Amino acid sequence: MFENRDVLAATPEHELALDCLSAGISAAHPKSVIEKTVRIDGEALKINGAEYNIDEYNRILVLGGGNAAGQAAAALEDCLGRRIEEGIVVTDDPATLSRVECIEGSHPIPNKAAEEGTRQILQSALTATKDDLIIALITGGGSALLPAPAESLELADLQTTTEELLRAGATIAEINTVRKHLSDIKGGKLVGAASPAKVVGLIFSDVTGNDIEAVASGPVSPDNTTYHDALDIVDRYDLAIPAAVQNHLTRGNEGEHQETLEESSGAFDDVDVHILADNFTALSAASDVARKEGHEPVILSSHIRGEASEVAKVHVGISEEVAATGNPVSPPAVLISGGETTVTVDGEGSGGPNQEFALSAALELDLPRTVVGSVDTDGIDGNVNAAGALIDADTIDDKPAAQRALSQNDVYSTLDATKALLKTGATGTNVNDLRVIVIGGPDAEA
Repeated sequence: MFENRDVLAATPEHELALDCLSAGISAAHPKSVIEKTVRIDGEALKINGAEYNIDEYNRILVLGGGNAAGQAAAALEDCLGRRIEEGIVVTDDPATLSRVECIEGSHPIPNKAAEEGTRQILQSALTATKDDLIIALITGGGSALLPAPAESLELADLQTTTEELLRAGATIAEINTVRKHLSDIKGGKLVGAASPAKVVGLIFSDVTGNDIEAVASGPVSPDNTTYHDALDIVDRYDLAIPAAVQNHLTRGNEGEHQETLEESSGAFDDVDVHILADNFTALSAASDVARKEGHEPVILSSHIRGEASEVAKVHVGISEEVAATGNPVSPPAVLISGGETTVTVDGEGSGGPNQEFALSAALELDLPRTVVGSVDTDGIDGNVNAAGALIDADTIDDKPAAQRALSQNDVYSTLDATKALLKTGATGTNVNDLRVIVIGGPDAEA
């Protein structure tokens, strides 16, 4: 999975960290997930224990988007075959499909191809009747990969606004609150287009706490946020958004635009949503590998959030406690965490939250036989071609220079020079961040 694994796997601790990270990403891949959770039994489509009689429907349409949508569609085609009439998914990791059209878009900043693909999805949904079944594949990354600018807005308006939100260090919930109110598909509006068809959402969650309203900005989920909430976020971060976006949000707050769809709207009465994989899927798989290799695993949390460089210091502190006191576990051990950290961008460099986590950890770490790995499970961390990084106490020689790079949000080149970057390419999935810290035992090899 990782480029230059032979170089990265310098010690047994490095090798175990790589194995844990690989297992976590693989466990959340749509092929393995759908094989476990979706099957045909006669004329019954069974999804996580729920059953749907496919004889009741004239057509089965597959619509959706996100980092994992292409691979999920491929797995669904393997399961349903010719029962799928047609479909469209937008992804940045395209798959070879026979029944579903796969359109390649860009992430994390949306592009024109994604916009055109999203419009096609909405047009397909509008053709659905009460006798149709729509399977909506909604995965992490869908907020960027399913752009459909509302009314007079242009794609460039969404691009600029997304960039501003990312640079400001806004949380994913805040980012999506704004994006929902600039879109014709988010905030439940795909369900609005598909009504009165039956909609079954299959979710690969990249959101802390599995708030389905936030995954891909909730195309098939009710939304409780408002234009007023979106304006509050813009004001809080003092965002330099386009005038057209400011005007749209202001007019929406004044009641001139329809709000996103709430549960009480009745639009979701015939909508079922199933979370097939999430961050804990990856964490559990990493934990299994650690235990198999004789290390006691501790899953700290799948809800970690905050500034990446500060979160790293907390993780190093816990590692030091483990090494010093055996609390909460005695070495050899593996600490595992997930969730989603953020970066408030002050500089003009290259990198991402997982790389900043790793470099910050490298500046703090002074434990022998300890390795820290951090990746974004979709293989794309920030604005570069790396999933994250793998470090130990000896990774950084020039700590003042590394600290300057961190303060300037320019960590990629520093980690690249030390051969610490983890590169996977597109992984076919996205269930948020995965971090592992391998702490060797007292008798472990140096």
